Amino acid sequence: PREFNYNPNGDNFGQSSLTHNEVIEITAHFISNKPSMQVLLVNRFPFLLIDESQDTNKHLIDAFFKLESANAGNFSLGLVGDTMQRIYLDGKIKLGDIIPDHWNKPKKFMNHRCPHRVIQLGNALRLDGEEQMGRDDGEEGFVRLFILPSDTTKKQQKEFEIAQMMAKITLDDKWLSPKEFVKSLTLEHHMAAVRMGFLSLFSTLDKSTSLSTGLRSGELAGLRLFSQRVKPLFDAVKREDNIAVMALLRNYSPLLNKFTLRDSDSLIDPLEKVRKAVSDLVKLEKNSVVTFFDILQCVAKHNLFEIPNSLESFVNDSELKPITFVHDDEEDEEHKTSSLEAWGNFLQTQFNQIGPYSEYVTSVGSFDTHQGVKGLEFERVVVVIDDSEARGFTFNYEKLLGVKDLTPNDLEKMENEESSVDHTRRLLYVTCTRAEKSLALIAYTSDPNKLEKAVINKGWFLRNEIIKV
Repeated sequence: PREFNYNPNGDNFGQSSLTHNEVIEITAHFISNKPSMQVLLVNRFPFLLIDESQDTNKHLIDAFFKLESANAGNFSLGLVGDTMQRIYLDGKIKLGDIIPDHWNKPKKFMNHRCPHRVIQLGNALRLDGEEQMGRDDGEEGFVRLFILPSDTTKKQQKEFEIAQMMAKITLDDKWLSPKEFVKSLTLEHHMAAVRMGFLSLFSTLDKSTSLSTGLRSGELAGLRLFSQRVKPLFDAVKREDNIAVMALLRNYSPLLNKFTLRDSDSLIDPLEKVRKAVSDLVKLEKNSVVTFFDILQCVAKHNLFEIPNSLESFVNDSELKPITFVHDDEEDEEHKTSSLEAWGNFLQTQFNQIGPYSEYVTSVGSFDTHQGVKGLEFERVVVVIDDSEARGFTFNYEKLLGVKDLTPNDLEKMENEESSVDHTRRLLYVTCTRAEKSLALIAYTSDPNKLEKAVINKGWFLRNEIIKV
């Protein structure tokens, strides 16, 4: 029998490793087509509840529906979730409309997170007629819409000034320190990369379609070498935390493998190679312009950490040679070549970007994306809306907010399936309803006056809640 390697919480190396998407695809196929898997699942898990069902892979949802239908009385399926909060494109479209008639459909009306004004805005954004209510002892809260022209310069400075304005409006001094106490939600990862300082890291890898998803989730093994091995090692050395250094090396370094230590040339000091490797690596970091390529060569030279497959091609090169993208008729080959080029370009960028990138993908920093905060909550929230700067094509805030007219194609999709406007509305709903106390929306638009009139006519904002900057 063949063996495969899969770890949902770590790195998967080697040709026999499976990605998360591949595991989901295999699982859905087995549940739909393998009787033995169906029997096993029904007997071991006769009651199955799926949380965040609106974002569960559509093929997996279809497989579970098929299993429930074929095993009525022996298998019970429950779906927990809010279809208004479906943000991933592989979720089941209009899941709420295909629930079988014999299912019970309990509803959750109470919103314990948001203040009353944010709940009112959320209810106005919904199209399904479902309304939530706040706690009797809940705060009223604050909502403000700041409108700026799309061609505004020094946007980050404007956004900082808006945070200062929110401090006066809410009488909450924590708005004065947005990096520490405010969560800013951008439309796209590119916008966050600009604001946090890892743009060249992001832009080089994002050019490869096969790398873009893992780049956004922080799951690329080639990046995790730097973010979860090298950077934590540097941090522990700076703190002079020898216990943390040894714990990291024991977990990840081949140099502390028992077989490596047993075969060590130095019986008197078996850790001599480890100390030399760490010392040489730490010396590199003191150079402010050190590149990922420099770090990679040092790690590989000393065998300090295992090198991911994606970076093996660049090891032992005295210099990083330009890589030319070669088109090929085979899609897999195209992705392979494209990713090789992307990794090569990435390695030429500066290593000091790995800190802000790590903060971003782990949601530790002050920035996150509209897609990355579902289920989370923050006291102070800024939602940045800027179609001109965002590079995504699955949303369009200008159309949602009434600045641009809907096309015939938009209207057709809204009737039969789903349009970018539907997706945008859900994103806006999710981001706005993260706020526990106060919410500021910053909208860059091609027509500030039209935007102001449109949102007032929609009943989303009162005139005194709108500020044109």
